[in-house]
Amino acid sequence: MRFMLGVDEAGRGPLAGPVSVGIVAVPEGFNVAQEFPGVADSKKISEKKREKIFAMLEARSARGDVRFAVEFESAEMIDREGIVRAVHSALSRGVNALAPDAALVTVKLDGALRAPSEYSQETIIHGDALIPIISLASIAAKVSRDRLMLELSARYPEYGFEKHKGYGTKAHYAQLRKYGPSAIHRRSFLHREC
Repeated sequence: MRFMLGVDEAGRGPLAGPVSVGIVAVPEGFNVAQEFPGVADSKKISEKKREKIFAMLEARSARGDVRFAVEFESAEMIDREGIVRAVHSALSRGVNALAPDAALVTVKLDGALRAPSEYSQETIIHGDALIPIISLASIAAKVSRDRLMLELSARYPEYGFEKHKGYGTKAHYAQLRKYGPSAIHRRSFLHREC
C-alpha cells in the first residue's frame, strides 16, 4: 500500500518555546476533506475548531487508519542552528518515523519545506490553505505547540505564555523587559532592549 504524508510547521516566529512540525500519513486515495469536515489552515480557524479536528485526528489514529506525529525543536536548538535547520531536523525525524520506506510514500509540504531527498515530494505555496492533508498537519502542529506552551506557562507564569503562546505581543515584550528572558526564550529572536 502507498501512503501520502502532509507536513507543516507551527511556531516559526515566536520569541519563546519550540518550533513544531506536524506530519500526517494516510493511505493513498484517502479523502481527508471528507473524513475531517471543516479541515483548513490552522491560522484560519478558531482554537475550538482546531481542538475538535485534532480530537478527530487522535481518534482516527487510535483506530489505525490515519497516523500522525508532531516533532519539536527547542529554543536552544533554534539559537544554536537557526530556525531553518531546526525545522528541517524536526521534519526529517517525523517523516522518517512515519514513513521508513521512502519508496511507498509521497510527501506534500507547505511553503518552502523540504523532506529528506530520498522521498518523492511536492512543496506547495499556501499548501496549508489549499491541500487538506497539509491543513491537517498544520492543525496537529499548532494544537500540540499551543498545548505545550500552556504547560510551560505553569512553569514560567510571569510571561503569560497561556495568552500569547510565546509570540511577540506588547504584553510579552513588557514582561521580558521586567523579568529578562527565561530558559525557553529564543535569544537570537530578541531585540536588544529585552
